[in-house]
Amino acid sequence: MPELSRFLGAIITMFYNDHGRSHFHVRYGEHKARIDVETLGLISGYLPPHIRGAVVEWGSIHHDELREAWRLVRSGQPVRPIAPLE
Repeated sequence: MPELSRFLGAIITMFYNDHGRSHFHVRYGEHKARIDVETLGLISGYLPPHIRGAVVEWGSIHHDELREAWRLVRSGQPVRPIAPLE
């Protein structure tokens, strides 16, 4: 499970051999969520509003990098870390 980024206590990952539409996983304390790469909408789970907003902002800034990371993990290749939200 490649870790893409960490910020504000949130950990962003993608899983090798994951299926379905392009998405990434977010862990924040006891909360977990799956976020759609294309729409940045919540697929499942829950994040507190301030973290969800930060994740959407981060995803907007790094949209192309997230698309590339999804392509790489789907083909079993290593991914590069993505800069955290500053």
